[in-house]
Amino acid sequence: MAEWTESELDRIGRAGELRIAGRRTDGTLRKLVIIWQVRVGDAIYVRSVNGPEAAWFRGTQVLGTGRIESGGVSRDVVFTRDDTRDAEIDAAYRAKYGHGSPVRAITSAQAVSTTLRVDPS
Repeated sequence: MAEWTESELDRIGRAGELRIAGRRTDGTLRKLVIIWQVRVGDAIYVRSVNGPEAAWFRGTQVLGTGRIESGGVSRDVVFTRDDTRDAEIDAAYRAKYGHGSPVRAITSAQAVSTTLRVDPS
């Protein structure tokens, strides 16, 4: 599997938003949707504020692959469920986006249940 470059990690990590799309079974991309992302160490993480029923999240689960665009970086990616760093990811969301109600939603149990690590493919 490919790895992020330090430049890509920095650019994606600093960006305020990320556009994400999963692949359909025929290999085409779904519509790109804007969400929040965080960098923790050498990894990028995303969550669905609306939980596992959100259309974009369900789309990432079909093939486990898709595309992201953020901070001037466009990459084909692999989505992997990862609950090993949830406390660090919560802290990263708070540090990046503050402590208001949107951050409380993205750090809720419903959102945490959808934590995905995004790796380049």
